[in-house]
Amino acid sequence: MRVGIEATGHTRWFERMLAELGHELWIGDAAQIRASMVRKQKTDARDAAHLLDLLLSERFPRIWRPTLEERDLRQLVWHRQKLVWMRNAVGNQLHALAMGEGVCRKKTLFTKKGRVELESLKLGPWASHRRQELLTMTDQLDTSLQKLDQAVAEQAERNPTAVLLMTHPGVGPVTSLAFVLTIGPVGRFERSKQVVSYLGLNPREHSSGGRQRLGAISKQGNPMMRSLLVEAGHTAARLDPELRQDYQRLKLRRGSGVAKVAMARKLAVRMYWMLRSPANYAQLVRMQGSPRGTLVGQ
Repeated sequence: MRVGIEATGHTRWFERMLAELGHELWIGDAAQIRASMVRKQKTDARDAAHLLDLLLSERFPRIWRPTLEERDLRQLVWHRQKLVWMRNAVGNQLHALAMGEGVCRKKTLFTKKGRVELESLKLGPWASHRRQELLTMTDQLDTSLQKLDQAVAEQAERNPTAVLLMTHPGVGPVTSLAFVLTIGPVGRFERSKQVVSYLGLNPREHSSGGRQRLGAISKQGNPMMRSLLVEAGHTAARLDPELRQDYQRLKLRRGSGVAKVAMARKLAVRMYWMLRSPANYAQLVRMQGSPRGTLVGQ
């Protein structure tokens, strides 16, 4: 028996139950399912009948689903990124305490010398209590992140496609493994523009009357992957000559924020073509330099 549902969260238990009963589960694109409904009256009975009609007429917009093992591996990458964001939030609070006392050390605040200076600040009783708890949280998060970084590196080394992506400057184990787990089979995308749209790095558009109006990026995708691509793109712009030139040009014209997002988009396109070809970084550069090398940017 085949069961179809709209894409939603917290369905792993349902999928596991159907598998134990010998049933097949199809998960459909919720936006496409809603768009195919004409009537404005929405009830559970109407929704179920509509899903059944889509299944029987072979119009069900089935989406790709990673395997259970891949979804579990996603938890590793996602948990690691969540802890990174937590550590950044804790660090910002420590920066605020230090700046309140006239101390602005930026990244050096978390060096040995900076920590000694932070701990020597004369604060009130509750401010001192807050400082101590934040420092304890920072130490605990750093310890956890070291273990998670090691686990991610081991998993990336076992994945041939992740190893291939790591040949690109600025792309490390976290970014490469997250990209492979997020994109899935590269054959799902015929063009690199589809990957850019899937990751939410394409601009919003509201064009009419022959006039094109583009806005900020759509952000309709995995926020973790976008964050990792922005970080990796910024690093790649320092190491890759072509990306560095593009980054400096856009930074002067549009500012560093727009330039970083543009580098993230270019890096995502490059990583797509590295998987699609397949080709490592050196081969990709040679393809770009050849007369027919128009892969990157398509």
